[in-house]
Amino acid sequence: MPEPVSILHLLGVTALAVAAVIWVAMLVCVMRRDLPVHRLQFAALTRRGRILRVLPYQRHSAPYIEHVELTPAERDAFAVLVRRLSDGRP
Repeated sequence: MPEPVSILHLLGVTALAVAAVIWVAMLVCVMRRDLPVHRLQFAALTRRGRILRVLPYQRHSAPYIEHVELTPAERDAFAVLVRRLSDGRP
């Protein structure tokens, strides 16, 4: 072991090397999932009409939209605020 290098430096380099190896292994696993064989299996699942359990239920309508009527004073105050923020731009 070289003398000027401390144990902490060697442990740090070792930990980074192990993390890099694990990262590359996981990347290879993820890339293998995108093979054409897997795409065909996924297409066959969706063609049969099976519902994928990992997808959440989708709503068919939009959520209720709240609507509040403004008083004339509030409308005027809002118009003044818009004029101030726009600095005279159209």
